[in-house]
Amino acid sequence: MATIGVVGATGWGTTLAIITAREGHTVRLLARSDEEAARLRLANENSKYLPGASFPPAMRVTHDPTEALGGADLTILAVPSNTLRRNVRSIGEYIDDTVIVSAVKGLEIETGSRMSEVIRQELKGAARIPICALSGPNLAREIIRGKLSSTVIASPDEDAAKKSQSILNSPVFRVYTNTDIVGVELGGALKNIIAIGAGICDGLQMGDNVKAAFITRGLAEIARLGVAAGAREMTLAGLAGMGDLIATCSSALSRNHQVGRLLSRGKTLADIRSEMHNVAEGINTTAAARDMAAELGVEMPITEVTYRVLFEGMSVDRAVAELMGRAPTPE
Repeated sequence: MATIGVVGATGWGTTLAIITAREGHTVRLLARSDEEAARLRLANENSKYLPGASFPPAMRVTHDPTEALGGADLTILAVPSNTLRRNVRSIGEYIDDTVIVSAVKGLEIETGSRMSEVIRQELKGAARIPICALSGPNLAREIIRGKLSSTVIASPDEDAAKKSQSILNSPVFRVYTNTDIVGVELGGALKNIIAIGAGICDGLQMGDNVKAAFITRGLAEIARLGVAAGAREMTLAGLAGMGDLIATCSSALSRNHQVGRLLSRGKTLADIRSEMHNVAEGINTTAAARDMAAELGVEMPITEVTYRVLFEGMSVDRAVAELMGRAPTPE
């Protein structure tokens, strides 16, 4: 059995902590404050994100980074993308002789950096520590109920990916490895943009034909940007690309899909942010991906209109008209 440190008492961080502790691993979940840690310990569950999912005996919640990360075979980072850099800075001195697994799906809005790049930039004195990315069709509320799921662990360091795989794989959580960390991270980030649009399709009751076409064209857009950024096209046709895209665009459990539904009802971005407890990564990722596409010279019409709906007040009806009114082209 392994020792695992999980940074972030988010819904996904708590889920990963619980399912690995259920398998008998020693798990330490690092909370943001003593107060949060005490509240979670007292309730023996994360009532805010996963009510009813009790913590297994092998799992402990703490605010002490030495207790959480010291001697960890695996260190999982599961915080929102906009706080990842700050979190890595705060825990960097406690990380040693471990494999880091980023479970964060997003792009840093200020720099466009992928999450593994942010981690590496902040762990300047620990270049030898291998970094992996975990991504796939992984809806936390299904996984925590024991429903079957699969995911991908990606790293250019194959040994690190295989070590992470051996620790995280279980009868209900099947883990594959991949050396294409660029593709796995971009697939996990960019699908959230398309999920916002899929939520708009469902909110407007546009039908399955439109939604199927939208998801398919969304995958083509993800692949164009991914390949231009150095990803392998086949990665984006796999679990971390198409698989994650299907789950996120189809499920009411998806926060980004929920954003799209709220937009279809006329809600503004400010309204949505004030109503949601969880972070919808697709919002910031839309802005970061739009900048990346401009830098790389990649056409991304779905991302462009999504940006304008989110940040410039374009109506969803106008966004639909613009996409449907584009000049016909070969597929």
